[in-house]
Amino acid sequence: MDNERKLTYEIMEVCLLAGKIMLQSGGETYRVEDTMMRIAAAYGIDKTHSYVTPTGIIFSAESDEPAKTKLIRISTRSTDLKKVAMVNSISRKITSGEINLEQALTHLKELEALNVTFPFMVQVAAASIASGCFMIMFKGVWSDFIPAMLTGGVGYFGFLYFHRYIPVKFFSEFLASFIIGLLSLIFVKIGIGQLLDKIIIGSVMTLVPGLLVTNAVRDLMAGHLVSGLSKGAEALLTAFAIGSGIAVVLSFL
Repeated sequence: MDNERKLTYEIMEVCLLAGKIMLQSGGETYRVEDTMMRIAAAYGIDKTHSYVTPTGIIFSAESDEPAKTKLIRISTRSTDLKKVAMVNSISRKITSGEINLEQALTHLKELEALNVTFPFMVQVAAASIASGCFMIMFKGVWSDFIPAMLTGGVGYFGFLYFHRYIPVKFFSEFLASFIIGLLSLIFVKIGIGQLLDKIIIGSVMTLVPGLLVTNAVRDLMAGHLVSGLSKGAEALLTAFAIGSGIAVVLSFL
């Protein structure tokens, strides 16, 4: 009986760790619940219940004994779709019987500790190029391509830098958008840039919470109302932070 209880808790630990990694990396609520259910079923627990929100996971498993429930807290969230894909790969190996419970737990712990994000300056360079391309996409002029690149790159650098020291994401997004608005205004005032609105729009696109909005709509459509509304509220706060930072700069005009 004790061995069975221990085995059930180990299976739940694997399920929760997989769900935690996916949720912290930007995975949708329904995908997290489906992955945990499939892992538990692969190890012989067919009756499972889960309640997933952006800030926590409650998972319950029923075996021959009364149901066992565990809770895990999610304190940080980011966008790392590679980790989501890697958890999906491990899940498929579990369901196909390629790896046992101990191996699955080892793989997931290694994945949790793994840093697969791009280096700091690579992210800044990518944001810089994307800002220039977005500016052109929104019908800007080619003479503003370099100013938009510089503005977007510096703004995103500020966002990553401030986010390291300010745990509240709202303030780092506000400061980053303020930098973007200020640099755009300076470039236009000194004659390097021409269209202020296009430079600003292209530069702030790297801060726009596209994945959050997509996941919020997807969760709402799937019936996960709490998760959908909370993600939508988070996206709204991000949009408000971006708009506030730009508005403060434009008030100087």
